[in-house]
Amino acid sequence: MTGVLPNQTIAALIDSGQITIDAPLADGQIQPASLDLRLGTKAWRVRASFLAGNGRRVADRLQDFEMHQIDLSQGAVLEKGCVYVVPLMEGLALPQNITAVANAKSSTGRLDLLTRVITDDGTEFDRIPAGYTGPLYAEICPRSFSVLVRPGMRLNQIRFRVGHAILSDAELITLHETQKLVSGEAVIDDGLGFSVDLKPSTGDLVGYRAKPHTGVIDLDKIGHYDPREFWEDIRSSDGQIILDPGAFYILVSQEAVHIPPMYAAEMAPFLAMVGEFRVHYAGFFDPGFGHDAAGGTGSRGVLEVRCHEAPFVLEHGQVVGRLVYEQMQELPTQLYGAALKSNYQGQGLKLSKHFK
Repeated sequence: MTGVLPNQTIAALIDSGQITIDAPLADGQIQPASLDLRLGTKAWRVRASFLAGNGRRVADRLQDFEMHQIDLSQGAVLEKGCVYVVPLMEGLALPQNITAVANAKSSTGRLDLLTRVITDDGTEFDRIPAGYTGPLYAEICPRSFSVLVRPGMRLNQIRFRVGHAILSDAELITLHETQKLVSGEAVIDDGLGFSVDLKPSTGDLVGYRAKPHTGVIDLDKIGHYDPREFWEDIRSSDGQIILDPGAFYILVSQEAVHIPPMYAAEMAPFLAMVGEFRVHYAGFFDPGFGHDAAGGTGSRGVLEVRCHEAPFVLEHGQVVGRLVYEQMQELPTQLYGAALKSNYQGQGLKLSKHFK
């Protein structure tokens, strides 16, 4: 059966040793269509980002690029602008019919933490071929804020699939007609398009921009930090804003999206030629996101946006990204939503869970 593997199948892969773990599973680590990955006990500060490449191990490449090692066991600060490699507590011994793809968790992306998974023999970030057996590593580059991390923290997540499960545009149209994937008119072209909301129904707050000089964020502290110490409000009275080169923004989609229980989705950036910016981090949307049976009535997508070389005018309703939907292999036994204490069900414009 083709499709994205649900939580109960991920649990079975762990039980069979096809996903290996160095420590007992943490509460909530298995999500409806993905597994959270945990940081190990040490990190390497490296000179540059790298991939292992064919026939080479990450451990061997670390010897080429290592600057120094860091013990994470008592907590350690990963500094803004630096690159680190951290072995993960999870490894893989995949069968020949299962591939995997990794991604930053939502809270990670909202902190502008560039976080990618690398593997032995790897020639791509975040993409793991069928049959891979070996360790997993997280490459972490804090872009806007320095962060305090400890072993067991979960910055990445991994999704497993059998075969090609992506829905065609024709299949998406049919699904939208029966289950209404998005509020308003559906723009379907190589996925479900979504646009930026710069005309909120109340007030003129449309987003946030990361401040350039801030304190450290302890990733274990939830609802702790004053947003004003880390973010500037972005307001608009005319439905447009100008993005500054190199700046990082939190914005929100105009559309409320819905992921039915038998589907999963991934956010992909829109084509680069539409402007001097990109939706900086792709992200996973689990089955049940915005679904009424899981405590949602449609949830808007938070957009993590970085501007490139030139200032760029972003206007209300401009298409900035798309959701690619995939079929689940079978119905998950848990859905994204209130029962899982999901942080972003029913969300609008919202910073990461670390802020008050």
